[in-house]
Amino acid sequence: MLYRQFYSELAKLLYAVANIDGKISNKEREELRTIVRTELVPAEKHVDGFGTDAAYYAEIEFDILEETVAEPEAAFESFLNYIDKHHSAVDNRMRELSLRVAKKIADSYHKRSNKEKALMARLEKALTALPA
Repeated sequence: MLYRQFYSELAKLLYAVANIDGKISNKEREELRTIVRTELVPAEKHVDGFGTDAAYYAEIEFDILEETVAEPEAAFESFLNYIDKHHSAVDNRMRELSLRVAKKIADSYHKRSNKEKALMARLEKALTALPA
């Protein structure tokens, strides 16, 4: 499994959740950085050829998506396609992590909007539908 690719796809999920309502708040950006530093990096043991922890690719990809004003729905679909294609390599820990951090982003700015609620429901359905 390419862990760098997983974190890039996870960033697409988090970007979609943060931007589904058309704007990424500073609270959502701060929450992403906190998630990367406190949850993803400490749990990840894989590094790239330069010694960069693979988990930092979530932050890098998120920034790229934001700079290029990527379409949130396309980013979300990319994540879903990735986990569907690699379902045998995406274990329960990775599924739970994806759902947990997406919820943190959704909850970081006031309360969840209807668009965020709908996106989260689609995510939960997709993650639970994957073969074990």
